[in-house]
Parts: sequence; C-alpha cells; structure tokens
Amino acid sequence: MTIRLSDHFTYSRLIRFAIPSIGTMIFTSVYSIVDGYFVSNFAGKTPFAAVNLIMPFLLIMATAGFMFGTGGSAIVAAKLGEGKPEKANEYFSLFVTVTFLLGVVLGILGQLFLRRIAAAMGAEGELLEDCVRYARIVLLSLPFFCLQMLFQSFFVTAEKPKLGLYVTFASGFANMILDAVLCMSLPLQYRLAGAALATAVSEVIGGVVPLLFFGRKNDSLLRLTKPKYDGRAILKACTNGSSEFMSNVAFSIVGILYNLQLLKYAGENGVAAYGVMMYVSMIFSAAFVGYSVGTAPIVSFNQGAENYEELKSLLSKSLKLVGLFGIGMTLFGEILAGPLASLFVGYDSELMALTASGLRIYSVSFLLMGFSIFASSFFTALNDGLTSALISFLRTLVFEVAAVLLLPLILGINGIWSAVIVAELMAVILSAVFLWAKKDRYHYA
Repeated sequence: MTIRLSDHFTYSRLIRFAIPSIGTMIFTSVYSIVDGYFVSNFAGKTPFAAVNLIMPFLLIMATAGFMFGTGGSAIVAAKLGEGKPEKANEYFSLFVTVTFLLGVVLGILGQLFLRRIAAAMGAEGELLEDCVRYARIVLLSLPFFCLQMLFQSFFVTAEKPKLGLYVTFASGFANMILDAVLCMSLPLQYRLAGAALATAVSEVIGGVVPLLFFGRKNDSLLRLTKPKYDGRAILKACTNGSSEFMSNVAFSIVGILYNLQLLKYAGENGVAAYGVMMYVSMIFSAAFVGYSVGTAPIVSFNQGAENYEELKSLLSKSLKLVGLFGIGMTLFGEILAGPLASLFVGYDSELMALTASGLRIYSVSFLLMGFSIFASSFFTALNDGLTSALISFLRTLVFEVAAVLLLPLILGINGIWSAVIVAELMAVILSAVFLWAKKDRYHYA
C-alpha cells in the first residue's frame, strides 16, 4: 500500500517510508567502498591511499547536487502541502537543470586544477600520479553524480522512495560488477583506472535513469517540465540546503585535515587505516542521512499544511529511533572492527592492527552522530536553513577541526581517532539547544 505524505505516521509507517532512502544512501556510499576494496586488494597500498586521499575533493564537487536536493525538496514538498502541484513541478524542473549545469562547470574546473589540489593535499611522487589518474576519470561523470544526489531527495518527495532505491541498486551493482571485472582482469598498472571507470559508469546510470522517469508522464507527484528561471527560488534552495552543503564540504575538508595529520603521525599507513574507518563511517552515517532525507518531505509537507500535531509526533518518534540506531551501530562497529580491518588491509599485519585499534575508538561516535544529522535535516525541512547550517558548520568544521588539531598533541594518533567523538558530543548539545529554543516558533513541542 502506498504511503502518502499526508498520512499519520506510526513508528512502523515511518520506518517503512524511510527504509528506501536509508538503502539509497547506504548503496551510494558503496561506490567508494567497492573501489577501495578492489583497489586495495588488487592494485596495492599506494593506489588505495591515493583513492582515500583524493576522495574528499571529489565529494566536495558532488555536494552541489545534495544541496539542491535537500534544499529544493523542502520548497517543493511545502508547495505540495499548500496544494500547488504546478508550482512544485516548476521548481523541481528548475533545480534539476541548475544542478546539471553546475555539475558541468565544477567538472571542468576540477580537471583544470586537479594536480595542484592533489599536491596541496600532501600527495607527491607515485601517490600524486595515482590521485590524478583516478580523479580525472571520475570527474567526467560529475554532472550525472550531482543529479543522482539531487534525485535521492526528490524520489521521496514524489512518493517514490522505493524507485529511488531500485535506481541506486542498479548503479551500485554496475559499479561492483565492473570493479570486479576490470580490477581482476586488467594489467596491474591499469587497475586503478579501471576502478575509476567503474564508478563513472555507475554514476551516469544513477543520474540518467531518474531523468528518463521524471521526463515522461508518470504516476508520481512530480514531472519534469520546461524550467522557468527564478533566482529567488534558487537562492532559497541554496539557503535551505546550505547545511547539507556545508556538512558535506566540511566533512571533506576535515577528511583532508585528517590525512595531513595522519601523514605526519603515521605516514601512508595512517591514511590507509583512516580510509577503512571512513568506509565504515560512510555506511553508518549514510543510514542516519537516509533516514533524515526520507522523513524531511513529511516534515515539510506537514509544515505547509500547518499540521503541527503530526510535526510534534514526527520529531518525538524520530529522536527515539535515531537513538536506537546509534546504539546498534556502535555495537556493530566494536564487534566488527577486526574483521573489517582484515577485509580491507589483511595483507599487512601492522596496518591491520592500526586500523582495528582506531576503528574501535572511532565507533563510539556512532552513538552520537545521528542526533545532530537529524536535527540539521529537520530545520532544513522547516525551511530554516540558517539554523540547519549553523548546526552543520559547527559540528563538521569548527568542533572537529579543533579536536583533530589539539587532541593529537595530548594523545598522539589515538587523539586523531578520538576527535570525532568530542565533535559529535558538542554537536548533540548544540542541537538540543536549538530544538528547545525554536519549539514555539515551529510548534513541534
């Protein structure tokens, strides 16, 4: 049975509606994880470190799609809640067009400055050449990856979250199959390029298929029409999505800082170990992001419809679910630290021990991170981009940068692994303050 944005959401209905978005975000994270697995095991430690070193830069480039997806879907869902479907489709078409064009521009700029950026991130010699080799190929598909990030939010707004999940499955499986074929069959010197090609092809699939669906008559709430330029709508979408944009950009910047610190404290092994932790973190945080993306249109719809009792219920239920998810993820991280380290870097006992030790410390952060991720998304859905951006900015940039710079001076390399725990704790406190301070304005308490 189809679940509508206008329905009353019990725990069961809320989970069922959000599960496709959770699966979509997790499977999107599979791209870099699958690349990392095959590159590490079939191309070697230096190419693996290169993928991890350049990945934050590539994610920054694609964040424009996520910004227009989350920020734009809040506007579109609110228009649907107000009973204005024509205006909703007009905005939807505008955001799709702007996102694709922005992806083209960013892809060109990325190609022009790639080598200098990789060198500034600490790459040199063979590591630098591998960074450039991998990123040049992946940047070719950037416009489509931006669209894929955008459509993750709009599939939910269109009441088609399962279709979004199926599209992500298709592109993810294409990535895995091509990774396996290319990395295992090509000569050693071409395997890194093969992994990059696998990712590029999968991103094209993830961006083109939704275009074909929304570009024709369909049974969803949204359809692509001739876009009409509206500078205020574009600015509002950017403002709404600024928190998600900031969160992803800051995550990538912090990733670069982590790599610089790890090169200083542990060399290439530290970068490789951090890569494994990022893969685990990407999966677990993707579940939180997926839940937030999946529930955001419900929040926006009910705000537009002025259904404040449902808004209150959604917030209460979501905070409880996020807490349960966090407990489970922390337990999984502690139990699976050794097996995961072995899976990615089992060929090097020293590197494996470093990775498992760091992952056990890092996993404590999963207990906390879901609350601030959801709070930021909640304010985005309420069209309060400023509050959402403040939570994301302070959480992912200020708190974590300060921690990763200061804690290693006291705790050494363990301070690097612990930095995220301190940052997430501060972010939870900040989120609680904002939720309490804004309760009367938005009537959710």
